[in-house]
Amino acid sequence: MRQQLRGAGYKDVAVMGGGAPASALEADLVDEVILHQVPVLLGGGRSFFHELPKHVRLRQLETIVAPGVTHLRYEVVR
Repeated sequence: MRQQLRGAGYKDVAVMGGGAPASALEADLVDEVILHQVPVLLGGGRSFFHELPKHVRLRQLETIVAPGVTHLRYEVVR
């Protein structure tokens, strides 16, 4: 992850899917978390973050409600 960040010139980088978000959180490389919440309940499936290595505190920065989706933006509190 750090190598990819260097390759991007330390600009904003999006991390999505699989175990990558949890790995980035564990490496303390995440400043913000953006979630797109869709009102559909699934009976099973895989957790987006898998298992987090530690408790992650978030501070809500923004909520945007749109038809069929709510966009939530959080700051990672260190």
